[in-house]
Amino acid sequence: MKKSFAALAAAAMLATTVPAMADLTVPNLSYRTGSYAANGIPYADGFADYFTLLNERDGGIGGEKVAVPECETAYNTEKGVECYESTKGQAALAYNPLSTGITYQLIPKVTADHHVLYTPGYGRTSSANGAVFEWVFNYPANYWDGASVAVKYMLSQNGDDLKGKKVALVYHNSAYGKEPIRTLEELAKKHGFELVTIAVDPPGQEQKSQWLQIRREKPDYVLMWGWGVMNQVAIQEAVNIKFPMDHMIGVWWSGSENDVGPAGEGANGYKALSFHGVGSDYPIYADLKKYVFDAGKAAGAGDNLGNVLYSRGMYAAMIISEAIKTAQEKTGHAAVTPEEVRDGFENLNLTEARLTELGLPGFAQEIHATCADHGGPGTAMILQWDAAAKKWSAVSDWIEADKDVLDPLIAEDSAAFAKEGGIAERCK
Repeated sequence: MKKSFAALAAAAMLATTVPAMADLTVPNLSYRTGSYAANGIPYADGFADYFTLLNERDGGIGGEKVAVPECETAYNTEKGVECYESTKGQAALAYNPLSTGITYQLIPKVTADHHVLYTPGYGRTSSANGAVFEWVFNYPANYWDGASVAVKYMLSQNGDDLKGKKVALVYHNSAYGKEPIRTLEELAKKHGFELVTIAVDPPGQEQKSQWLQIRREKPDYVLMWGWGVMNQVAIQEAVNIKFPMDHMIGVWWSGSENDVGPAGEGANGYKALSFHGVGSDYPIYADLKKYVFDAGKAAGAGDNLGNVLYSRGMYAAMIISEAIKTAQEKTGHAAVTPEEVRDGFENLNLTEARLTELGLPGFAQEIHATCADHGGPGTAMILQWDAAAKKWSAVSDWIEADKDVLDPLIAEDSAAFAKEGGIAERCK
């Protein structure tokens, strides 16, 4: 009964949020409620506002308006699957659930149903292998890329030598948080550092024991794979034990304004990865202000414009829209199908020139997708928090992941998935 009611409620909500006469549908699987709402809201706003901009300024994509029905998952896997089931019949062109747990459940479903699953910077890392994961794309970077980039950055700060160093990984005790462990173990062997893994049970409001362990272990660096309130609590606990903020590095899901703000001046110097630029200095924000915010069509209150997670939601929407545009160009018609949009993702050629046309010069790395490469460049930069100015600034150039370590791991994991699912590899 509960499941049926939840599905009916989701369907009713979607029926009221889908604009009439819209021909292209991209659901927004969001979470504006629950323990992770503070992070989910700005991402969902950025995602929705980008499509609103395209509709209001350009008349949609290729002359076709885009419907963005929103379905609340509360970062709950069961609800996320219900949202998928209630929207897939609308010829949904792509799904972006912003949850590794939901992603794992949806991979076999989208494969069977022929819908695109786009998981930038999250989800199952080995889905970067398009030879196995035909319907899943996770460019521009994945968790293992992030782990490698963090280690490369630490190497650059220590004369390219981490021998004898101790690195602690504080991670969300979930499929998401566990993703980088194998990679970090391999990188520890390669570079001679000691890895200490410390789990935090979600949602992560209580971490006293974990940070007492860190105080005892005295690691040289702390890497954080957190989400939601866990990030805020971890940074505050690090401040409490006087751990040096400039030796604490969060993955891109542990590096938003929401994460550092509560610790005030104590968070100054904290670092995090990012696979895109931040701030509202990009030309696109003038258009967002004119066509979306000033027109009263924004998804939220307007207080997240240019913030990290708003920018990331906007980035995801931009990639999906560019894949749709590629599909339109490839097929010669505007009302593209999910199958055709999959081909658009696989043939995406996002150049710096195109980013500049979009009002996002220098915002992200180029993407040149292929049949086999659904993972993208695998690069990231390091941002550092300035508590006084309340802003993030890049303190590194783009850093490439160590593909010599990662590629065999991706091949191994995707081969196991293919064998288990009886999937024949493509792209030969």
